[in-house]
Amino acid sequence: MIKISETKGGDWFKQTAILSQALPFMQRYAGKNITIKYGGSAMGEDKLSSSFAKDIVLLKQVGINPIVIHGGGPRIKKMLERLKVKSSFVDGLRVTDKETMDIVEMVLSGSINKEIVMEINKEGGMAIGLSGKDALLAKTKKFKKKKATGEVEKILDLGFVGLPSKINTDFLKWCIQTDFIPVISPIGYGEKFETYNINADTMSGAISASILSERLILLTDVKGVLDKKGNLLTQIKISEVKKLISNGTISEGMIPKVETCVEAVKNGVKAAVILDGRLEHSILLEIFTKHGVGTLITN
Repeated sequence: MIKISETKGGDWFKQTAILSQALPFMQRYAGKNITIKYGGSAMGEDKLSSSFAKDIVLLKQVGINPIVIHGGGPRIKKMLERLKVKSSFVDGLRVTDKETMDIVEMVLSGSINKEIVMEINKEGGMAIGLSGKDALLAKTKKFKKKKATGEVEKILDLGFVGLPSKINTDFLKWCIQTDFIPVISPIGYGEKFETYNINADTMSGAISASILSERLILLTDVKGVLDKKGNLLTQIKISEVKKLISNGTISEGMIPKVETCVEAVKNGVKAAVILDGRLEHSILLEIFTKHGVGTLITN
């Protein structure tokens, strides 16, 4: 038997072995929908952006249906500062007024969305840029933040901030069936066709549930959910989440991400994963390897 190390093409043989190991996972996910929330550092660095686009095209090439929803908070903040638009706050939460909403839509749908679309198309994909307003994709209700003050509960008005209430699944399925890769900005429309800004994680959860995705993947700037010693929790059952929040293991900004995953799984998504988007090819490592690289959240 010839050892790989004894051949001049040792590295090529290793790569072939890796591809061979990925085959069962390619077969498992062929024809399945995978919803990916794209944001954080993965979206801000050229090398990671290019790597992400290649990974999305590869998923499509092997018969998987990726659906991308993106954020853009830092870019919105920079544009508001550049245009000298002052933000108002209610109990520390930003209020999105009409002027701010126009800028949010311009940055998300007009700039970031098209950059992602072109990056994917440049790698040989056929991406289509959308917002929740296109084809009435995401009907939205106004987000009402409740705050208890003593025995009184008040509703905080955050302006044009919404929650998706209905997803046009027929249109999404048409995009998938015609081999488009939907790239969606988290903008929705209201009852009177007013425009709303939607949290990108929340939008991803709603879309993934609407098309019964095999996986919902949230790309973040951390490895996943960490225990109190800083070690990665590779799998969490939704029945364990409440305890992990109450004991402080899941805290701060990780809480809404995990809650989005839980809600998606409860509504028909097979499993959700919180992944480190700073790791190159993290999506491929999660989907095509036995152990994955993030935190898997399941029933």
